[in-house]
Amino acid sequence: MDHVIPKSRGGEKNWTNIVASCKRCNNRKGDRTPEEAHMPLSRKPQIPRWSIHILLRDKHIPEEWEQFI
Repeated sequence: MDHVIPKSRGGEKNWTNIVASCKRCNNRKGDRTPEEAHMPLSRKPQIPRWSIHILLRDKHIPEEWEQFI
């Protein structure tokens, strides 16, 4: 996961500021915005239209996911 606007620069932990990122790209981007790092987003992050609770019903949810659900 990567914060589009870094936490150190006031970026919030929410659906519209967090994107999936491999470790290598996350480290390369560092404490910069995608524009500053010359790493444009594939798509703009948005709030999901589906309920994650429905998707994950009857599934074991890892403890580290709890803060995001």
